[in-house]
Amino acid sequence: MDLGLDGARALVCGASRGLGLATAQVLVAEGAQVAINGRNTERLEAAVRRIRSQTSARVVPIAADVALPEGPSSVVTEAVAQLGGLDVLITNSGGPPPGRFEEFDDAAWQSSFELLVLSSVRLVRAALPALRASNRAAVLAITSYSIKQPLPNLILSNSLRAAVAGMMKSLALELGGLGIRFNCILPAWTDTERVQQLMQDRALRTGTSAEEETRKQAADSPLGRIARPEEFARAAAFLCSPAASYITGAMLTVDGGMYKGLF
Repeated sequence: MDLGLDGARALVCGASRGLGLATAQVLVAEGAQVAINGRNTERLEAAVRRIRSQTSARVVPIAADVALPEGPSSVVTEAVAQLGGLDVLITNSGGPPPGRFEEFDDAAWQSSFELLVLSSVRLVRAALPALRASNRAAVLAITSYSIKQPLPNLILSNSLRAAVAGMMKSLALELGGLGIRFNCILPAWTDTERVQQLMQDRALRTGTSAEEETRKQAADSPLGRIARPEEFARAAAFLCSPAASYITGAMLTVDGGMYKGLF
């Protein structure tokens, strides 16, 4: 299937590694021009080299922290200037620390709110003028299946990612008349650096090993394994593409069957 992404101008945030990087790689492979954002300049440059080793397509690195008030606007402004417009925005960031409710004070909640919720608000706000000018505009928020099935020791992520999903659903209704689609994609456990860190945290709490915790988590999927980043990325690219032109306001789980609910 031709996804219709050839020549599309896309900004992928949190793309120096993990799910963001995998998604940027698939978009580039589909012919898109991609700006990738991350906080760490060295990791971001390494990601660009990795993508460019596979294709000659244009990739633009933009180093900035989207959790800071000025970060999202500067990232979007640079992406639009470099790409000549914007058709696709993918909101994404690192995750807040693991832990239980009683372990976090107001400052932890506030910084996590800035990281997950306000970064998405500010990115969409900054991107709207460029997206209005596009005839294939799409916004995709990378959240987590924990917004449907809360996960142990992830109270910050469980709570605040749900707020992002609520915003995206509301925007799908509010701005659908402009031809801009808003969707969420909900990954489960995927083989990324973030998940490896979470498994190490679990191991410290349970007195086991990260490998044992990963094995136990994989057993929760009917497929008997956790996901590979490229499996998530292909679904993300589809939702951002004209091939998904009648899909908006959706929350797509990419979870290998780990979510046990019907809806």
